[in-house]
Amino acid sequence: MRALPVRVDAVLVQALIAAALSFAHLHDLALAAGQDGWKAWAYPVSVDLLLVAAWRRLRSGEAKTAGWCWFLVALTASLGANVATAGLLDLENVPAWLRILVAGWPAVAFLGGTLLAHGATNPSKDPATAPEPPSTAQTPEPTAADVEPPTTAPELMASSPESTPLPPSPVPPALVTLARKVADEHRARTGTDIDTSTLCARLGVPMPLAEAITTQLT
Repeated sequence: MRALPVRVDAVLVQALIAAALSFAHLHDLALAAGQDGWKAWAYPVSVDLLLVAAWRRLRSGEAKTAGWCWFLVALTASLGANVATAGLLDLENVPAWLRILVAGWPAVAFLGGTLLAHGATNPSKDPATAPEPPSTAQTPEPTAADVEPPTTAPELMASSPESTPLPPSPVPPALVTLARKVADEHRARTGTDIDTSTLCARLGVPMPLAEAITTQLT
């Protein structure tokens, strides 16, 4: 089995060296400020973890203001320790304000880490209130068998009781004979055939009966 070639990443090596130096500076500053034993080693761990948490929040794209705020706080603590241990301060006689800052750092780091880890993010939309997508099912078009043909005018006229022609009413023969005499008298007197309205008035019968009589006389 062939061994895989080991590839050394120069950037990763540089990052490890810088992290180790910063870690040592923070440890030395905490030790000089009176934090001895395991507490001096915990300070650089808390600073680095706060840096990582702030960077992850910035990469996530959510609450960038809080991410930048705590990133600058952790970066200031790391840079301050690096500069302070470069000979600008007397580590044998650390000033009181620096002791106060070192002693109060755990509370600041805890608050920042908690806010970054459990900060409010954009709530996801409730799927129950999300609008339903439009249905892609198409309504079947009605066929010719399903569509009832419209009722035409002749059918309406045929179905209307008023337009149905009434069968001619039977005319008594005696009334026809009387009407014929009246019509002959009218023709002899005026020289024209008697019309239906005049026949209706002379006989005193309804107009439909007069029309039926007129039909019998023609």
